[in-house]
Amino acid sequence: MLTIVEAVQGDITKQDVDAIVNAANSALLAGAGVCGAIHKAAGPQLEEECRALGGCPTGEARITKGYNLVARNVIHTVGPVWHGGTQNEPTLLRNCYENSLRLATGHKLKSIAFPAISTGIFGYPFELAAQAAADTVRAFVKQPSSLELVRFVCFSEKDYEGYRGILASPRV
Repeated sequence: MLTIVEAVQGDITKQDVDAIVNAANSALLAGAGVCGAIHKAAGPQLEEECRALGGCPTGEARITKGYNLVARNVIHTVGPVWHGGTQNEPTLLRNCYENSLRLATGHKLKSIAFPAISTGIFGYPFELAAQAAADTVRAFVKQPSSLELVRFVCFSEKDYEGYRGILASPRV
């Protein structure tokens, strides 16, 4: 079965998918940007469940319920802070996507929506991050899995156009 990989412009908290991915901080607590929006939309139960998880190292992923979100689950992953690419940031970022996809597959999820991990306050250059995300997802979906849809959700039109261009060019 072929997995659809697409980009859309919109609000990740409104995605009707099995899981949305939270660009989380290592404590998995409400923060700024995507993380804050997801926690606010999900309600206080998400924060309670996240506290019980005890955090998450950079590049790894954890799963919780979606609570008040349309999405049934939230996969939390901690992206790397950009230091010019000298502190293993590319590998850590790829790990965020791969570990999130593995977690989704392990839970037999059919659809997942990603934000642009690490491109906000963590400072990862958008083009490099989006290319790494697309390459990692494309490589993963070549293997058998439960996933039928992988969606990149872009808040801005500029990011949406960037992802569309990357997904339109053949790689991997």
